[in-house]
Amino acid sequence: MTEKLFYEDAYRKEFDARVLSCRPVPEKGYEVVLDRTAFFPEGGGQYGDVGEISGVRVSDTQEKDGDVIHYTSEPLQEGAAVTGKIDWEIRFSRMQQHTAEHILSGLAHSIFGYQNVGFHLSDEICTMDFSGPVTKEEMEEIEKRANEAVYKNIEVNVLCPSREELKNFEYRSKIEIEGQVRIIQIPGYDTCACCAPHLKRTGEIGQIKVIGLMNYKGGVRVTMVSGNRALCDHEKREKDMKEISKLLSAKEWELPEAVQKLKDDMERQKSEVLSLQRKLITYKAAEVPAGQKLACLFEKDLDGTGIRELMNQVLENHVTVCGVFLQKGEGWQYVVGSREKDVREIGKKLNERFHGRGGGKPEMIQGSLQGRPEDIKSFFEETVNG
Repeated sequence: MTEKLFYEDAYRKEFDARVLSCRPVPEKGYEVVLDRTAFFPEGGGQYGDVGEISGVRVSDTQEKDGDVIHYTSEPLQEGAAVTGKIDWEIRFSRMQQHTAEHILSGLAHSIFGYQNVGFHLSDEICTMDFSGPVTKEEMEEIEKRANEAVYKNIEVNVLCPSREELKNFEYRSKIEIEGQVRIIQIPGYDTCACCAPHLKRTGEIGQIKVIGLMNYKGGVRVTMVSGNRALCDHEKREKDMKEISKLLSAKEWELPEAVQKLKDDMERQKSEVLSLQRKLITYKAAEVPAGQKLACLFEKDLDGTGIRELMNQVLENHVTVCGVFLQKGEGWQYVVGSREKDVREIGKKLNERFHGRGGGKPEMIQGSLQGRPEDIKSFFEETVNG
């Protein structure tokens, strides 16, 4: 079994080792096993470390039957002495997120009795799923208390109690653990079984920021960033605010009112557009002679609701069949209706002839097709008259 140096010192960045085996694997390069490693394999919701071994890129790290598998871009000679170097910036960021997750999950457990039933730590965000509901205000209070733990700079303890000691040991755990149980303890905030590397002190987290809260499977899913990720999130939000402020010609503290005014203006304009469209539809429908057998209209200035309304108004003038075709890019959105005939066969023939798709009820069909307007009009008239 590989000697796991990351358990001895989570801050170890480089190490010397010997290659025990190396074999090619499809699409992943090579599987390399060393006699000792500081690369943490994927586990506990945290991705495996990346870095390099003697200049060869390590893209992922997994564990199989006690051996740590390093996936490399090039082969390494079995028996060779090598030097490993983990990507410390990525590892440290993951330790920040993971330690912060323990604090948030511990608080949710102590306050509400909820379990963390899902955890995922990527290189962009960290998500955790709690087993019960949490309001926005309650989450804000948890976030505040979590950051208090950061400011206190509490020592993070790693405990490996015996099976006998575990009988009277209270800790959180999502799964039944075989073998040695490794406990991460943040006094006053969390005690949880976990296999991943963590920070030495909570102050190294820097800041904990909850950026998302949504209902999920009877509980909530919390999205969080901490450390440098939190700083980057703040910087992006500040940049976005400045850009929005510039676009709206408003001070940053005036943005809520400016956005509300913009929303009100858009609603008013939308109402005006709808009123004008109704008038336009009435004029267009009046241009179709009443009582004729069919009408085939091609439009550009209406929307999907508008062409249905136009069709209905034309049919009210005792036109037997009406088809309205709205230009959409290089194709057409269509609606065909009748108060007297089953128009589904007309739609079927249109779709077959012009590579279309759609359907509906006997009195109305809708869909989309491709073709020149003169060809569509000619075919439509032939189909209806035929």
